[in-house]
Amino acid sequence: MRLIPITAAETAEQTSVCAGCSLRELCLPLGLSAEELDDAGEMVAYRQAVARGEALFRHGDTFHAVFAVRTGFFKTRTVGADGHEWITGFRMSGDLVGLEGLGDDRHLGDALALEDSQVCVIPYPPLMALLRDSPPLQRQFHRLLAREIARDHPERLPGRLRADTRVAAFLLDLAERLQARGFSGSSFVLRMTRAEIGSFLGLTLETVSRAFSAFQSKGWIEVNQRDIRIVDPEALAVTVRAEVPC
Repeated sequence: MRLIPITAAETAEQTSVCAGCSLRELCLPLGLSAEELDDAGEMVAYRQAVARGEALFRHGDTFHAVFAVRTGFFKTRTVGADGHEWITGFRMSGDLVGLEGLGDDRHLGDALALEDSQVCVIPYPPLMALLRDSPPLQRQFHRLLAREIARDHPERLPGRLRADTRVAAFLLDLAERLQARGFSGSSFVLRMTRAEIGSFLGLTLETVSRAFSAFQSKGWIEVNQRDIRIVDPEALAVTVRAEVPC
C-alpha cells in the first residue's frame, strides 16, 4: 500500500480537503457548517492507495483509524477456521470502512480492494475529539453507523426472503448507490464475482447464476459476464415488494 500526502495545491481553492471533495454529501461532512467542514478536513492527514487484491486491514489488526473510500471498491469479510470466506459487505466511494473495530480496538475482519482504490485515513483519536465538540458531526457519524449496519443485513436473513428476491434487492441497492455517486444506475460493471454476491446474500454461486439467468430471460436485465444493464427496474422492485413490506 502507498501513502499519499495531502498537498497544499489540493487545498489552494478551499480551506480543507473535505470542502473540495465531490463525495462530501455522502460522507462524514454531510450537513456541516463551513467551519465544521474545515475541522473535519483537518483530520485527513493523508490518503492511502490500495491495489486490487491488497488488504486495507486484516482480522486482528489494531484499530487506529476509520477509512473513507475516495475511489474504488472494497469487500469486507470474515474467514472461518476452515478457510471459508463470508462476505459482510461491499464498500464504494463515500462509504466508511473499519467501523467494526470500534468496540474491541481490533478489526474483526478483512477489507480487500476489488479494484485499485484510494481511501482517506481518519485517525481515531482526533475523530473522537471532534465528535465530542461537534454535535452535528456526531449525529452524522451515528447516521453513518446505522446506515452501514442496516446495509449489511437485510438480504442475508436466513429463510426470510426467496433467492430471487435477495438478488433483485441486491441489484437495486447497488444501482441506487451508484446513481447517488453520479454513475449510471442502469448500466454498470460488477466489481464482485457471482460467488462473492452469493456469500453476501447467503446463497450458492449456482443459485445467484440461476437468478441472473431468470431475470435475463424475462427481459428485466441484460448480462454480459460482469456487465449489467437493468432494463426493467420496476419488475425487480415488484419482486422485492412482494416479500418485503414497504
